Amino acid sequence: QSVINQTYEYWECIIVNDGSPDNTEEVARKWVEKDFRFKYIYQNNKGRSAARNAGIEIAQGEYILPLDSDDRIGEDYLRLAVEVFQNDAEMKVVYCKARKFGRVDMEWDLPPYDIDELFVDNMIFCSAFFKKEDWQSVGGYDTNMREGLEDWEFWIALLKDGSKVHRLEEVQFYYQVKDESMIFSVTKEDKFKLREYIMIKHSAFYIQSISK
Repeated sequence: QSVINQTYEYWECIIVNDGSPDNTEEVARKWVEKDFRFKYIYQNNKGRSAARNAGIEIAQGEYILPLDSDDRIGEDYLRLAVEVFQNDAEMKVVYCKARKFGRVDMEWDLPPYDIDELFVDNMIFCSAFFKKEDWQSVGGYDTNMREGLEDWEFWIALLKDGSKVHRLEEVQFYYQVKDESMIFSVTKEDKFKLREYIMIKHSAFYIQSISK
């Protein structure tokens, strides 16, 4: 619903069913019937990275916005982001201020983007805009990262050369906090292994950041 409410009308929404055992297909097909801009694809469960890659692969648009099924976006998010990209050809990522809802109701107080801080921790949530051609240039989301942190690794791959990032001042992303979610279910051991994997994969970036 938050997609169809967008003030920017020239979008397509690709719903990827990554082997979900619930009624995702039934719900998705209702949206496909309601509006031609919705598309639906199914694949056997391969993980979040593979699901995003599958949707982006068939996307016809220039700009991409991942959106998890339990989150929502503000009605002006697409319009505001497209304006930023059109005004700056060198822009790589556009995101916004965010708010949490569900188990809590509060502003999501994330630090401003900083390339040097990115190698320590992620400050850009998954629902940020980027260009499809840039997704292609880094090989998409890393499908080896099935346990989580795939967004962080993707931002490092995309931005480690010092590319431009813009954060909108408006709250246009709403992240649902539930009693259980993938991020909370990842063990400390898994997080350590994932961080280690990222550091090894992008070792040149980490060495450069540490040497500054």
